[in-house]
Amino acid sequence: MLSHPTSPRQVALLIESSRAYGRGLLNGIAAYAQEQGNWSLRHQEMVINADPPEWLADWNGDGILVRAETPAMIDAIRRSGIPAIDLRCLIESDFMPGMDTDGVSVVRLAVDHLRDRGFTRFGFCGFGGANYSERRLEEMQKYVADLGYSLVSYQSAGATQATTFGAEQAGMLDQKGLTRWLSTLDHPIGVLACNDIRAQQLLNACHATKLDVPDQVAVVGVDNDDVICPLCLPPLTSVEPDTHRIGYEAAAMLEEMMNGKRVKPGIKWVPARRIVVRRSTDAIPVDDAEFVIAYRYIRENACRGISVQDVADAVPMSRRALERRMRTYFDQSPADVIAAFRLERIKELLENTSRPLKQIAKLTGFDHVEHMAKFFKKLVGIPAGQYRTKHRLASQVDPQQNADPS
Repeated sequence: MLSHPTSPRQVALLIESSRAYGRGLLNGIAAYAQEQGNWSLRHQEMVINADPPEWLADWNGDGILVRAETPAMIDAIRRSGIPAIDLRCLIESDFMPGMDTDGVSVVRLAVDHLRDRGFTRFGFCGFGGANYSERRLEEMQKYVADLGYSLVSYQSAGATQATTFGAEQAGMLDQKGLTRWLSTLDHPIGVLACNDIRAQQLLNACHATKLDVPDQVAVVGVDNDDVICPLCLPPLTSVEPDTHRIGYEAAAMLEEMMNGKRVKPGIKWVPARRIVVRRSTDAIPVDDAEFVIAYRYIRENACRGISVQDVADAVPMSRRALERRMRTYFDQSPADVIAAFRLERIKELLENTSRPLKQIAKLTGFDHVEHMAKFFKKLVGIPAGQYRTKHRLASQVDPQQNADPS
């Protein structure tokens, strides 16, 4: 006699998909649900600081994964009596466990990267009242002090327990205060912003005060938002949380809770995954004004197909002097540095867009896609299409766009 299949678990996902962090969580949850094979997911598109949906009061589900920012959301989940896990951890709960990104790992990835770039002055720019900002400031103060450096910081005024939107709005309205703070800083300085939104606000303030990024102020964000970071000028270096892992592990924990295991309230901290380097920290730790001009010219024009002679013609030094100083400061030739910038841009476009290879070739200074394909394979060891497949985004890319020229 055939047994009846077990009814699927009914799991509500009260998580926004409008931000990279929320999307990463949802991808991790989806990965677990597909492996588990017996979850029926209810996801309602919402903003991060939303109150509970009306249907939750009468919903007879099995589990909830939530990013709770309002007391009303917390109270609604408490009243439901349904096992739940909070992935925002703004409001302390005495009945619900949480999971969030570890601030220590965020700070160490950012500060170590800035040190590798030659910075010995450090700053932090955050949102007053935002719990994640307060945690990251505290951890950065400790780590920078342990390394023997000092830290200057600025946080916009905010509520004692600011929501995400509330903190970001307060930061947007505080541009004058931010520009005044920037005017007091000694340069060069590397600054960690509490998230990518704050980093974008900081970059805008740098432009308003005529500060060069990254040579005077290098900026690192947090979240590696695939929309915000490329929109920044210059594109933003950012610490990438391991949201996929958080979503997956939270789903696994919720499965145990739905099976009757008691999990004590408290937060499980998950280390950040990596730092994604872009031009906002591509500083030149060299006290040589003429060379800095040459390096900036290469950085800004490498993807226009420039030659070494083009660089020498555009800056106040001979080609021989350019070659000699590049070898002295970076142990590379000018041609190597130009190639490195072009390669970095090709990788960025392969990883973060679905543009055809022919279009990527044009955007990185190659007249023919075949020339770009040969250049890429020589330096990376694999064809560009294979690289894209390996590093593809969660969204599907048309296989025809990945085809390498023969």
